[in-house]
Amino acid sequence: MRATVGDRLVVEGTYGSGNRKEATIVEVENPDGTPPYRVRWDDGHESIVFPGPDAHVVRRERQPA
Repeated sequence: MRATVGDRLVVEGTYGSGNRKEATIVEVENPDGTPPYRVRWDDGHESIVFPGPDAHVVRRERQPA
């Protein structure tokens, strides 16, 4: 998994719970874009995340230079 600042992290609910969580990536610890990531969850709190297999990154739209 690779990400850049501004991408979205989506963690799908497990076992049919439907508790999908989304966050904006605000800091990428490693220069190659691999975890861990500091994220701001949609409820406003921040945490450092090592995403598991139930997570994926949605790339933010990049503006042309």
